[in-house]
Amino acid sequence: MIPAARSSGVVYGLAAVDCRGRVADRVVMTALRWKPGMRLDIHEARGLLVVQAALGGVFAVTKQGHLRLPASVRHCCGLVPGDRVLLVADPGQEVAGRAPAGRVGRAARSPARRTRWR
Repeated sequence: MIPAARSSGVVYGLAAVDCRGRVADRVVMTALRWKPGMRLDIHEARGLLVVQAALGGVFAVTKQGHLRLPASVRHCCGLVPGDRVLLVADPGQEVAGRAPAGRVGRAARSPARRTRWR
């Protein structure tokens, strides 16, 4: 049996958080067309980090084209340098979701709640 053609543009990646909170995955950033300096909003939903392009966003893509997770976000999520995060990008929505790889299943089962960082 031949598998059905992929009908979704969702892109996945796996990357480690460095000591400054940077997460680098060129495939995901390219799929989203996020360039250095692009303003971003970061919030939590159902235990996952959601990063969206936002004109008035407080955060931005670094000069090197990486996403930098601020210390407040890393501490709240319990992320430390070397932790690997699953990256899920939906280019049609210009959204990237990030979660510690081991927490994805638990987050999908948790009740909805939302935290926004400024």
